[in-house]
Amino acid sequence: MERWQRELDDDPDRDPGTRVGEQQIAHLREPLKCLRESGEEKLSTTDPEARFLRERGRFVLGYTAEIAVSEDHFLVAQRVTQNKSDNGSLVPMVEEVERQCGQRPERVLADCGFFSNQNLREMQARGIEAYVPDPNLARELNTGERARGVGRMTVSNPHLKRSRKRLRSRRGRACDKKRKAMVEPVIGILKEQRGMRQFYRRGKAATAAEWALAAMAYNLIRYRNLRRAG
Repeated sequence: MERWQRELDDDPDRDPGTRVGEQQIAHLREPLKCLRESGEEKLSTTDPEARFLRERGRFVLGYTAEIAVSEDHFLVAQRVTQNKSDNGSLVPMVEEVERQCGQRPERVLADCGFFSNQNLREMQARGIEAYVPDPNLARELNTGERARGVGRMTVSNPHLKRSRKRLRSRRGRACDKKRKAMVEPVIGILKEQRGMRQFYRRGKAATAAEWALAAMAYNLIRYRNLRRAG
């Protein structure tokens, strides 16, 4: 805007009324500053903290809502982030589970979106048995077609080798199936029964509060239903 203003000042043939006031320029400085600091190509004018996330071949404006589910289908941790991918979320979520439950989980089950060699190293360093397939192995578990390396490369990373061996075992395959049965019903309940297909608040803090309330409500209702059943 300021560069354009200077160009107008140097043009003797400019039309009247094209000058932009200082107040208008100042009004644009803050959004431009936020855009530079975010590292994004564009930001929402109504919710600058939201991010454009890829979803089924398209982009949607919002946040990433994450949950951790226990074997008895309770939500033991939840987070709202600006992350565009899940592989950076595994360690923070494990730490949140430990903070909420007062103890570190013995096993962690997650889909291939949470995979990275660094995550496998972190889980081993923490003494956690991780069942997190890499994308190639996830395809093998779903189709039965044996995964090897990436392209013509063979697998040399010891953590990846160990992970594949663990997941290819009878117990590993059972754990992979168990993960789907643990988390998918909870997500389905939150989306279909509770209407959590979109957030109604703006801003990361308000959205996080909305998600936390939804998680608390889910746990309370599940606890009540279990009490009634037995």
